[in-house]
Amino acid sequence: MRILLLAAAAAALFAQNPGIQRTIVERKDISVPGREAVVARVEIAPGAFAGRHTHPGEEISYVMEGEGEILIEGQPPLKIKPGMAFIVPAGAKHDAHNTGTVPIRLAAVYVVEKGKPMATPAP
Repeated sequence: MRILLLAAAAAALFAQNPGIQRTIVERKDISVPGREAVVARVEIAPGAFAGRHTHPGEEISYVMEGEGEILIEGQPPLKIKPGMAFIVPAGAKHDAHNTGTVPIRLAAVYVVEKGKPMATPAP
């Protein structure tokens, strides 16, 4: 039941932004107490922003298709393209912007605190 509530909360957060689609592929406990790994397919439409948010753990992503920028507060924009990977630190306010003409497609792994929403909007 708890997993369903967390999945629903994450889905509700990102349902508000039609420019991004996250599909959870797997969610499982890991060897670090109190943490779980969430594997997801992420797609960001051309010209769209993901929306500023944070995660209660690290986001580790691999770019399969598309080009854009990862905007982590306090850091210069990170230009991304296919074949690149990036890591967003736990709790960092960040956004993603598709600057290209095709969707950005990412394979993402979130290593997050169990029992917390996977993402929270950030001002």
